[in-house]
Amino acid sequence: MIWNFDVDEQNSDPEFFVGVEYAIDNHSVEDCKALVDRVKNFTNLFVVDSVGITFDINNLNEVCDYVYDSGLYFLVFFISLHEEYGVPTEDGQHQKLIFRYNYYPHLWIADAKEKYGDKFLGVYAMDEPGGNQLDGGSFRLVTRAENQTEAAEIYLEWLYAHTNYYIYARECEGVTVLTSDYGLYWFDYKSGYDTILAEFAWNHSRPLHVALCRGAAKVQNRDWGVMVTWTYDGPPYLVSGDELYDDLKVAYHNGAKYAVIFDHPDTKYSEYGILTEEHFDALEDFWNYVNNNPDKHGIEKADVAYVLPENFGFGFRSSDDNIWGLWSANEDERTEKIWSDVNQLLEQYGSRLDIVYSDPEFNDDLKQQYDKIFFWNETLN
Repeated sequence: MIWNFDVDEQNSDPEFFVGVEYAIDNHSVEDCKALVDRVKNFTNLFVVDSVGITFDINNLNEVCDYVYDSGLYFLVFFISLHEEYGVPTEDGQHQKLIFRYNYYPHLWIADAKEKYGDKFLGVYAMDEPGGNQLDGGSFRLVTRAENQTEAAEIYLEWLYAHTNYYIYARECEGVTVLTSDYGLYWFDYKSGYDTILAEFAWNHSRPLHVALCRGAAKVQNRDWGVMVTWTYDGPPYLVSGDELYDDLKVAYHNGAKYAVIFDHPDTKYSEYGILTEEHFDALEDFWNYVNNNPDKHGIEKADVAYVLPENFGFGFRSSDDNIWGLWSANEDERTEKIWSDVNQLLEQYGSRLDIVYSDPEFNDDLKQQYDKIFFWNETLN
């Protein structure tokens, strides 16, 4: 196995991580180990995303020991500490808050950093907060707001409230706090995340979501990555092996720090869930490509930026996507022009384009990062 490609001389960690995510509600320690064994020779990262494992300290320790002994770096998925149980009372409160874990995660994180060292990269905290907001999911944070500025303020406040437990652990232990999402990347970063994985999923435009996520990371001085996940609701679930290989190369060439492939072992499409032999072959081919082409990491560099209005929480999945999950596209007269501008600039500049936000906190940094800047309220040349 080769573990030292693209090594950062200061901390000896790779500059690029590629691996799989074991994602399933019910725990299966042995199935998780089997997936580790299947991919450990052509990956350097494993994401433990099974609440059946992470809720139980014995299961978690057994899996993390196994991942560590296999030579892989790893991240562990955590969610809110408590679950609301029962029906609301007259004063609007739920009857009970049930503590989900049989241990205190922040103490485990501290012990894990000491035990596993740099191999324990950090915490995958919550999941798809921006997507949940746009699509009215179970983790929706803003249910009403007078305007987009208020929606952004509420979103940032509540997302930080859910993640600050892990951000505190980051400050104490120096671990990464990361999540995966398919929208509102800018605001995820502003809430405190170190890294966002932009989801390559469904029919989403890869160049567009790279531009949104990479731009947010660049201006806010954070890391970014890609999560290759669902394309179909049923078999074959993921893109083909050839398409997966291309997606991973897009991430690598555009400078992502992480490229992760989602696997759901409970969906028994194959022995390993939704990952099939063609996906493993593609991953191994990509691993060889990375090792043979370290100079191609980040060769596609963005020197052009398109600046969106402050707090414009548009989903960017189509021209009629919603804004903050609260307003339709046609309720904001700016949307049509912005959608047209973005597509015109992507066609003209391709991977050289980042999409960022006007934001007093970062406007000076923005001007220093790009050679050419277009603003939403100007006419494109």
